[in-house]
Amino acid sequence: MRVRMAIRLATQNEAMSDLERINAIYWALSTTLIHRVPGAVVELGCNAGYTSVWLARIVQDFAPERELHLFDSFQGLPDLGTHDAYLRKGDCQASLDDVKANFATWDLPLPIVHPGWFEQTLPDGCPPQVCFAYLDGDFHQSIKTSLEHVYPRLAPGGVILVDDYCDLDANPRAWDGLPGVKRACDDYFGPGAPQLEVLGGVGDLSMALIRKPIDER
Repeated sequence: MRVRMAIRLATQNEAMSDLERINAIYWALSTTLIHRVPGAVVELGCNAGYTSVWLARIVQDFAPERELHLFDSFQGLPDLGTHDAYLRKGDCQASLDDVKANFATWDLPLPIVHPGWFEQTLPDGCPPQVCFAYLDGDFHQSIKTSLEHVYPRLAPGGVILVDDYCDLDANPRAWDGLPGVKRACDDYFGPGAPQLEVLGGVGDLSMALIRKPIDER
């Protein structure tokens, strides 16, 4: 793992990420690529692209032939739903130029970027097969829409990481600021879904790993 890059990205983006999240992404994505699970890599909610360059670095190191797709409204967050909290409409806004600048800083090839709301871009823009997805949509409807389009395309053995997923029964240290994220996963899979695993750490890591069973098509 490129530890110096990980530390630098965690420092630059400390309001939205930390080293534990970056480590989780590394192990989940690199293992998926090492085991040659077929499909593209996607990120839903890329913001300014700090996590995106980390995904791109891992792809370049392990499987440079794989496509990386980024999805973001570049208008900030949408309206809150009844299950959402903490953030507000328009928060977390970044631009496509921010993404391009980050990729230029790290001398990485620009991925395929899909600007617009998920419900507009995912139906045609989501690759037909996905090996790994990072979902960082913050709100209930954004995560639900993401799962509806990504999970059916996820290859058997593929992985989805859902940021801000908080289950305090499983991980009492987790940050619980965005309750709509877990509710969206429960709505899609049902509570206690066997393919969903809560991750933990020494800090307030709030994240779930969803692995598609090998025998599920």
